[in-house]
Amino acid sequence: MLLAEKNILVTGSAKRIGAEIVRQLAEKGSHVIIHCNTSLPEAEALLASLPGNGHKIIQADLSIPEEAQKLFDNCPALDCIINNASLYRHCGIYDEKTAKELWEINYNSPLVLMQNFVNAPPPAGGCIINILDQEILSDRPHSGAYLESRLALKEATAKFAKAYGKMNLRFNAVCPGPMLPPAELPESKMEKTIATLPLLRRVEPADLARSVIFLLECDSITGAILPVDCGQHL
Repeated sequence: MLLAEKNILVTGSAKRIGAEIVRQLAEKGSHVIIHCNTSLPEAEALLASLPGNGHKIIQADLSIPEEAQKLFDNCPALDCIINNASLYRHCGIYDEKTAKELWEINYNSPLVLMQNFVNAPPPAGGCIINILDQEILSDRPHSGAYLESRLALKEATAKFAKAYGKMNLRFNAVCPGPMLPPAELPESKMEKTIATLPLLRRVEPADLARSVIFLLECDSITGAILPVDCGQHL
């Protein structure tokens, strides 16, 4: 797929990893829709910095069930979607409110966008990439709403890839490893985790974004779950 002139929605893209993906897509000539919730100032600054034209910002709170549908309806006809928005919180099994919010942002909203995409497919074919978490590739049991929701989206990625390949629609996922510290721990350098990685370094945000670009551009890949984690899944 040639990315020039393509309309691409990137959820959760006002800052951090999403913003890096947006910048690399804009450099490829894509028209990028920057989705944000509370980070409008950051989204506006990002928009002002992008090369090219045709970019826009759409606000939506993906913890609210109806908002994913509104987000899709307010986008131009889409060629690709990058489901990057996510929420991580320590959540006890019985913390129903937090668990519901995690499932809504991490699974239900991406699923709504995926289903809308196949209901209104781009004529020349298109691609969705879901940003997940390398932890779901481990052999350890996956408990808690965060990992369970990420694992469910991984499984949905494969199901959509099998079901809609005949429509020239591709569905892939990227599983990042340690890259940026959690927003609530901005000073963390993740030393203990990095010391266990085969490459002994963190994942660079630019590398993650390049892996997304690669999966978008390579028309022969669908159903792939790509770890970008400096070997942590090993």
